[in-house]
Amino acid sequence: MEDEEDCPELVPITDITQDEKKIPVTIITGYLGAGKTTLLNYILTEQHNKRIAVIINEFGEGSAVEKSLAISQAGELYEEWLELRNGCLCCSVKDNGLKAIENLMQKKGKFDYILLETTGLADPGAVASMFWVDAELGSDIYLDGIVSVVDAKYALQHIQEEKPEGLINEAARQVALADVLIINKTDLVSEEKLDAVRSAVSFINGFVKILETQRSRVDLMDILDLHAFDSLSGRSLQDKLVTSTGHPHLDKSIVTVTFEVPGSISEENLNLFIQNLLWEKNVINMTGNAMEVIRLKGLVSVTDKPQQVILQGVHELYDLEETQISWQDSNDSRVNRMVFIGRHLDKKILVQLFRSAMKS
Repeated sequence: MEDEEDCPELVPITDITQDEKKIPVTIITGYLGAGKTTLLNYILTEQHNKRIAVIINEFGEGSAVEKSLAISQAGELYEEWLELRNGCLCCSVKDNGLKAIENLMQKKGKFDYILLETTGLADPGAVASMFWVDAELGSDIYLDGIVSVVDAKYALQHIQEEKPEGLINEAARQVALADVLIINKTDLVSEEKLDAVRSAVSFINGFVKILETQRSRVDLMDILDLHAFDSLSGRSLQDKLVTSTGHPHLDKSIVTVTFEVPGSISEENLNLFIQNLLWEKNVINMTGNAMEVIRLKGLVSVTDKPQQVILQGVHELYDLEETQISWQDSNDSRVNRMVFIGRHLDKKILVQLFRSAMKS
């Protein structure tokens, strides 16, 4: 077997092509009991014409429910690596997920998609960041998007829970970082309660795509191949930024703030603006609190660049990438559209600082 793997002439051309492609990774997160396991069970047993590798991350303080998790099918529990009949691979791990992905890439060619489930008490931003900080890992895979599952019955209780000073509300942060939010178990609540959940999650994350379902059954096209973190998302992000007014409220809770500023900014000054906000954390609001940015998105007009530049940030990490959309081809004059999701945000101060950076 080892001899066969060492002989390149024995590998079909189609497999070589597959090996050269980057593999998309979708992070699935959600609070304890929201329905992540049910979603993964559904994905693994569906015929979706994808060879999906699933990594179940059991690292952290997960409850007995989380610890017992290994994907089940026909009453059987799977641990370690198992190849299912529909082409899926399943793995149960107890580290931070990075080692599991590295091991998984040794099986490259057997799958074309990765789903990574975090524990219910995890901050998905920490998991997402490893795709940016590990250059070797980034050469093989890319982060496609973050999908969060919430329990319609208990969502409000979880995301509005007051935490002691210095501690994060994991449920609210999972909503804030999501590209797609699945409101699950809608059959267990009234329409009035469901409306309240919709409003609460939209207030936290004004750009999240919301799906409503029972038993975590969703169209896989709605949660896979999102391209939420690369230049292919430029057009859809542009549409969202144009139509959204955001939430300019000043509040201790997590909210969404957007702004639009015409003109161009140098790449150096743009980096300084972002770094002061994300790294130095020295941008203070009117009440004296440092603004905390959890997720940052934007389409930016960078001086001397003909293409629109997409900005993506998670916690302290960010990335700038030119899109396929040129300013000349778009109907817009050069304009910067930004969205910030976080705590203690003040729209007026953010706009003022950005304009100052443009003039520097």
